[in-house]
Amino acid sequence: MPTWIIRTLSWLAAGLVGAVFGVAATIAHSATWGPIPVGMILGTIACAGILIAIRALTGDRWSALAAGIGMLLLLMVISGRGPGGSVVVPDTLYGRIWGYIVAGVVMLVVAWPDLSRLRARDEK
Repeated sequence: MPTWIIRTLSWLAAGLVGAVFGVAATIAHSATWGPIPVGMILGTIACAGILIAIRALTGDRWSALAAGIGMLLLLMVISGRGPGGSVVVPDTLYGRIWGYIVAGVVMLVVAWPDLSRLRARDEK
């Protein structure tokens, strides 16, 4: 198989995995335990963890970006008013914070420098 087909399929798979994690975390983000936003904390850990894992396993910043785009895309889709009038992410402080957290985590993981090149250069 040509390399570009394998790379494109890996990006699509990463986007799908990111979308699944994004939906699950977005649905759970509003869960609280008293004043503690447990859903938001666990959702952030899960989304960051899958993005870091994808970036580390593939060694490709673009795969992590594809997963992040999947997360953000599904966040935007289910944030709107549904056909029955229901809203998963209401326009509240928690809803806004959740959107910024997901975008920030995606940006941080994708923009993190590739330290493997530094280690290889130091070993010479």
